[in-house]
Amino acid sequence: MSLAERALDMQAFFDRKADGYDDVHRSFMGTKTSLTDALPDGTHRILDLGGGTGLELFPLFERFPDAQVTVIDVSEKMLDLLMKRPFANHVQPVFGDFFEVGFGTDYDAVISTSALHHFEPDDKRILWRKVYDCLRPGGLFLNADKISKNRTAEADAFAFYRENKDSGEYPHIDTPLAPSTEVQLLEDTGFHHITVTLTDRDNYRLFRGVK
Repeated sequence: MSLAERALDMQAFFDRKADGYDDVHRSFMGTKTSLTDALPDGTHRILDLGGGTGLELFPLFERFPDAQVTVIDVSEKMLDLLMKRPFANHVQPVFGDFFEVGFGTDYDAVISTSALHHFEPDDKRILWRKVYDCLRPGGLFLNADKISKNRTAEADAFAFYRENKDSGEYPHIDTPLAPSTEVQLLEDTGFHHITVTLTDRDNYRLFRGVK
C-alpha cells in the first residue's frame, strides 16, 4: 500500500471516529500535556502534526495564550471540531497528507502526539526532513507517540500490517517503531540533544530533538 493509499485509509478511519475521539483520548491527557511541559518559555509559533480535535492544545494555550498554532491533519471532520474550540482564533487548520502539504517555516516548535506511528522508517526519513527544514535554528521537535518495545516487535508490527491490511478485519493497524529506530532517524536527519523520556503510558515515549 502506498503512502497516499494509507493516508486515504487513515482519513476515512478518523472521519468515522471523530465524534467519539475526545471520549477515548481524554485518557491520554497526561501524555498530551507532556508536550507543553517540554516547551521552553517564549514559545510562540508552533506546528502540530495530526492535531485532530485539538485536545493537546488546551494545556498549551493555558501556558501560551498568545501562541499561533498551525495544525495539519488528514481528517477534515476532526479539524472542523477543532475549529469550534475556544482558542480557534489562534489556530490555522490545514487539511491534508503530511507528505503532500507544505509545512511553512521558522517554527519555534513542531509537536505531535498519537499521530505518527503509521509509517515505515524510510517514510519517516522524508517526514523528519520536512520537520527539520520548517524549524528555526534551535527549534524543537517533540513527538509523544506509541512505540514498539524493540526492533523485533517493530518488525512483527509491520509484518502483521502487511498480512492483514486488505483483510477488512482490522480497520486500523498501528505500526509503531522501536525507540532506538526513532532516535537513529532523528540523528540521521540532523537533530541533536535528542532525549527519550517516559510518559504516563508504558507504550509511549516523548522524543525530543533540537535543530
